[in-house]
Amino acid sequence: MESLQRSDVPLPSSKQEDLRRFAESLSREQLLWASGYLTGVGNTIHVQGISGDADARITILFGTETGNAKRLAEALVTKVRATGMQADLQDMLTYGRAKMRRDRTLLIIVSTHGDGEPPDSARALHALLTDRQAPDLRHLRFSVLALGDASYPRFCQTGRDFDAALAAAGAHCLVPRVDCDVDYEERVTYWMGQVLEALTVGDFSPAASLPAPAPKQGYSSHATFPAVLLDKVNLSGRGSSREVWHFELDLDESGLHYAPGDIVSVAPSNPPQLVEELLDRLELDHKAPVRTRQGEMPLVEALAAHYEITRITWPFLERYARLSDAKVLQSAIAERDVNGLDTWTDGREIIDVVGQYPVKGLGAQSFADCLRPLPPRRYSIASSLLAVPGEIHLTVAAIRYSSHGRERLGVASTFLADRVAIGRPVPIFIEPNAEFRLPEDSGQAMIMIGAGTGVAPFRSFLQEREALGAAGNNWLFFGDRHFSTDFLYQREWLRWLKNGHLSRLDVAFSRDQERKIYVQDRLRERAGDVFAWLEEGAAVYVCGAEAMGRAVQQSLVDIVQSAGRTQVQAEEYILELKQTGRYHRDVY
Repeated sequence: MESLQRSDVPLPSSKQEDLRRFAESLSREQLLWASGYLTGVGNTIHVQGISGDADARITILFGTETGNAKRLAEALVTKVRATGMQADLQDMLTYGRAKMRRDRTLLIIVSTHGDGEPPDSARALHALLTDRQAPDLRHLRFSVLALGDASYPRFCQTGRDFDAALAAAGAHCLVPRVDCDVDYEERVTYWMGQVLEALTVGDFSPAASLPAPAPKQGYSSHATFPAVLLDKVNLSGRGSSREVWHFELDLDESGLHYAPGDIVSVAPSNPPQLVEELLDRLELDHKAPVRTRQGEMPLVEALAAHYEITRITWPFLERYARLSDAKVLQSAIAERDVNGLDTWTDGREIIDVVGQYPVKGLGAQSFADCLRPLPPRRYSIASSLLAVPGEIHLTVAAIRYSSHGRERLGVASTFLADRVAIGRPVPIFIEPNAEFRLPEDSGQAMIMIGAGTGVAPFRSFLQEREALGAAGNNWLFFGDRHFSTDFLYQREWLRWLKNGHLSRLDVAFSRDQERKIYVQDRLRERAGDVFAWLEEGAAVYVCGAEAMGRAVQQSLVDIVQSAGRTQVQAEEYILELKQTGRYHRDVY
């Protein structure tokens, strides 16, 4: 503290002495807080007179497909405002060049959909920034939080694209980008902390210090609820090429609530036979202790319940390549040969990697450190609490297939179908899905489009509307392979059709005739009526595979065009449906 006693310090000697005594009385943590506080005061003085200006506001921008990015953005807005700074929340769908030119601080939370694709709401902005005509953004500071799934080769690609494009346009990085896998809580907390520390614009005062993290509420990926399995029914008819199950779980005494359209996440365990085979292939001791997030435990227990041992992720390949002498694998990683590795890994699992590229003397902890935590598997809820109080229903296709000479099993789907007996618990938690909610107006019409298990949320929608006595018309388009074996929940749809809760039902069974017919084809066949419903204010919901979702969207554009609009006008019509909350997608 003696260095303060200098003539060039812009403080009188008495003030320097007061500051020295004050600083010596503080702990290290208190000194850090005081340092940040004084920095904030200095910046407040610097920007005095513009704090209420648009330039001083922070824009928190989200691009989402399932709602995760939006929820995190909402949480960040709350944290930023708690410090006394001004923050605006905005959807990428409505964010354009003009606003970007006015903004001075931009915090982006964006997901990557599938293998490197931006979510629908982010496509226009993504195109704008990656185009050669991107605006000059030298006035802007930014940071990006990228959400993704490391089982895809182009992990977090959309976030990477935004990060690179903003930098290329001259924007200044406030905090380095953070990439998050499906188990993202820790990395999100880290990024938000870094952002809050870096932000210095605002009216800081002792009362505006950062609040302590709020305790977790309810159940999450770190605290699941053991929902007892009440019943399970194979919905697929005899001779079906698919195996689709209906599961009913008990929520009594859980305190859990959900709304139609929400997601239930199941925390599964890995197939025991795969765990045993992997250990044998690695020649590792089953009881070897390993350190995990849940503490130290035997390797066999960690592989069974806590680590992903099926899906091959790029981070796994990078870590395993460092341990391996395999030049081919190391070269592919070094050259970022995404396409080549994607082709090789297609249909393979981690056991194939360790078989193809064995590592002599590999230790249990070294192998465990290559793996990512076993992520929960997410399913659309197929029930309404108003219709079945205290229960939650799921519709799950059991994944079983052969590839590269091995039988493969879906982790969660066969966990539920094969390894959980009635009366036994299933670890779950609920995830809200605000992007896939019923219309607030119960009189608003709905067009629901689902294929296969994608029909699950529409069962919850109709249960809810029936329980409420809602007056809105409901039209379901359902597609699957065969009428006789794959018409999921057939009796319920027909009952609702008979009593009027389902106004119209159109089905497409692709393999019941020589020419395959899909839901998007049925939409085109009903183009006039579909457009009439849209013009009268109907909301559209789409649930199912990504390819189906894209085909349905193109059908909707074609339908609007068939009503006399140009292609550009038709695309703008569909965009307006999204912007006004009348077009919802839950695709995977």
